[in-house]
Amino acid sequence: MLAKTYSSAVHGIDATTISVETHITSGTQYFIVGLPDVGVKESIQRIESAILAINHQMPRQKIVINLSPADIRKEGSAYDLSIAIAVLTASYQIHNTELEDYVILGELSLNGKINPIKGALPIALQAKRDGFKGLILPKENAEEAAIIDGLTIYAANHLSEVVDHLTNLKRLPTARISIDDIFQKNINNYELDFSEVRGQENIKRALEIAAAGGHNVILIGPPGAGKTMLAKRLPTILPPLTIDESLETTKIHSVSGLLPSASSLMTARPFRAPHHTTSDVALVGGGKNPRPGEISLAHNGVLFLDELPEFKRSVLEVMRQPLESRNITISRAKITVDYPSSFMLIAAMNPCPCGFYNHPNRPCICGTANVQKYLSKVSGPLLDRIDIHIEVTPVEFNELLESRKAEKSEAIRERVIRARNIQECRFKGISNIHSNAQMRAKQIREICLIDATGKGLLKTAMERLNLSARAYDRILKVARTIADLEQSIDIKNEHLAEAIQFRSLDRQSWLG
Repeated sequence: MLAKTYSSAVHGIDATTISVETHITSGTQYFIVGLPDVGVKESIQRIESAILAINHQMPRQKIVINLSPADIRKEGSAYDLSIAIAVLTASYQIHNTELEDYVILGELSLNGKINPIKGALPIALQAKRDGFKGLILPKENAEEAAIIDGLTIYAANHLSEVVDHLTNLKRLPTARISIDDIFQKNINNYELDFSEVRGQENIKRALEIAAAGGHNVILIGPPGAGKTMLAKRLPTILPPLTIDESLETTKIHSVSGLLPSASSLMTARPFRAPHHTTSDVALVGGGKNPRPGEISLAHNGVLFLDELPEFKRSVLEVMRQPLESRNITISRAKITVDYPSSFMLIAAMNPCPCGFYNHPNRPCICGTANVQKYLSKVSGPLLDRIDIHIEVTPVEFNELLESRKAEKSEAIRERVIRARNIQECRFKGISNIHSNAQMRAKQIREICLIDATGKGLLKTAMERLNLSARAYDRILKVARTIADLEQSIDIKNEHLAEAIQFRSLDRQSWLG
């Protein structure tokens, strides 16, 4: 008999529906065809043990299992449950006419227990597009898939429960959640707050500007000045995720298997801080079977690179293109996948190997040559792609003792949201541009207009700091954001002057 069930394959952050066709004839061998990897081929051993564990029989005949379309590579163990149900149906141990209405996924243990899978959200999205009524999934993945309206999501713990459901002995429980309730309950639910940071008002101002325009930032200063503490609090002043951003972010974490078990939806902007020993593949994604890297896991959030010069130069250089295009394309011989990577880059570094160059109280023991060598580890083209450079100085002891409460993240976030709303109206109708940092050359020329005095100010800065054309555009973008925070229609000279100050590493005098 020929039986058919449906499963799904995830490539990148999208899914493709897979037909699992099973044919049983006379013979003794088992075959799985349709470009399966080793994990799929090994599934027949797990399936046989799981079927025997629930007191059913594994046919002692020739079984051919075809995973269609045959030109798409099938990876992993998520096909186990769908194949097991197809085998039981083809051998007349199950009779169900509704199999064509549902996508079935799950990894089987030898005792029949169903283990969770990766990518439940993109699988549910594709199932809805393809017109399926619902999914049968491991219980751990059910709430994640239930985010998608219009699908019935059945949650299963064991193969026996799925068999009972399909034979109408006992129906599986369905998963239901309200995406609006989850969103409102957890939105802006952060453990950290800017009010916990003493002093550093100029750094807070720089991060507020960065958040308002989506700009990249580099913080340079001695150890213990608060660079990491400030960076970790940046997500708390960013605008809340929209529903669309939340779903896209959740998809990426879902296919990576990093979605928290207690959470079915990402409601807080991600904050990723890879160690400086990370590889280029780990940062941008890839591998034999491509997976999202740190820049994609930080999509719609913040990527924090601490101790920037300690990263391998090759690792930093592969980030240059994604910083501009806000997506990464990974090509292999047999597959090409695209991952979104629209993130805010926050980098932190010491000014020299010992960390105390330009320190007001402690002497630097490195010497100018060593300082220059240390700073040169970060290439000029990468620095050009960072809009805001700012020096972080140590906090004075009196500021640490100050009892006055600092401004809370909530208050800063309100100003950031107002500025972002201005930008949303400005770029309405322009695809892939939502903030000032995303402006292309055409928008910069049309939107970032300055008067004659401003042009003279900028010309002087360009000549004295020896700035590149890209840095010129960065200054105009940051000045536009400062004007948006002030709710000013025009870019004024004071906005331009403040933006120029945020190019610290371009100053030739910085090294004395």
